[in-house]
Amino acid sequence: MIVDFSWTDEQRALRQSVIKFAQQELTRDLIEPERNEEFYWDGWKKCAQFGIQGLPVLAEYGGRGADILTTACALEALGYGCRDNGLIFSINAHMWSSEIPFMMFGNEEQKKRYLPKLVSGEYVGVHAMTEPTSGSDAFSLRSRAELKGDRYVINGSKTFITNAPIADVVIVFANVDPAKGAQGITGFIVDKGTPGFTISKKLHKMGLRTSPMAELAFVDCEVPVENVLGKLGAGTAIFTASMEWERICILAGHLGTMQRLLEGCVRHALQKKKSNGALSSVSTKIADMEIRLETARLVLYKAAWLKSLGKHPLREAAICKAYVADACVQTCLDAIQIYGTAINECQIERELRDALPGKIYSGTTEIQKMIIAGLHGL
Repeated sequence: MIVDFSWTDEQRALRQSVIKFAQQELTRDLIEPERNEEFYWDGWKKCAQFGIQGLPVLAEYGGRGADILTTACALEALGYGCRDNGLIFSINAHMWSSEIPFMMFGNEEQKKRYLPKLVSGEYVGVHAMTEPTSGSDAFSLRSRAELKGDRYVINGSKTFITNAPIADVVIVFANVDPAKGAQGITGFIVDKGTPGFTISKKLHKMGLRTSPMAELAFVDCEVPVENVLGKLGAGTAIFTASMEWERICILAGHLGTMQRLLEGCVRHALQKKKSNGALSSVSTKIADMEIRLETARLVLYKAAWLKSLGKHPLREAAICKAYVADACVQTCLDAIQIYGTAINECQIERELRDALPGKIYSGTTEIQKMIIAGLHGL
């Protein structure tokens, strides 16, 4: 097999246009909004108008119909040009946890009803899988859905749900037949305002504070049978398919952040060199940042490239998620040492706080390593 995931002229042009858009339009000062946990609604709408939220969605539903490699290219550019990592994270959660499930498993009526509004930014979409007693072991969830006449009655609670406080539609996972275990898990479409569905508690975070998160409660929440997404028992397939996209693409923005931090550190180091002379320790850290960035790009691009060929790169997606998350954290730590007392002025400590959750969401680094080891029979 010939490995080729170099950018086309069109992809390079898209990358430059996204960077220009982000640098010109997504420029709010983040100190107070980040402190106050303010979601960037204006930025969300601008991104939708530009076409970010519609990247992976087919044109017939209002999207751009981009393949996964092109989508990753654009998201990397967004991470480079936009410093609001919370906004970028919320956009990713929206695309992978709602748009991809609707695209891959929704019937035509469901696609036409929800996708155009998700693409345009009118709707914010999420999925609700994680529960207080089932995090990494996602399929051991306790939420239940019972058929009563022509409706399903959902009972259960969800936690750590990104975008929950601002969501218009939720894909909630519940088990219709606990005796079947994971094979009984089903996805249900629940609209904002449905009786029995409430946002029970807003959650406060160390990082990604401009991306809202909350707990959800479903108490005798009734939805019609036509709100089943896909087929009964397809919940595991829906979740797995969305995770494959997510684990490849959600950290694409980290590549852009790492590039931006690298360039900033080089400028800072050159200024220091003029006044204090060369510092070999700084030079080594700069080189390490470059090596990590190049390696992170290679593993992410390869996973996206394989996916674009119709493969199911479980191994590559796990390697990508584990490596890029760790690489971004280490780059932030190096940047803190290079900038020294200037870290607050440059908001590098915020970049670190925003990078750390990458080791947890979408499957922890430890889970990714278990997946990789499992492919060796361990």
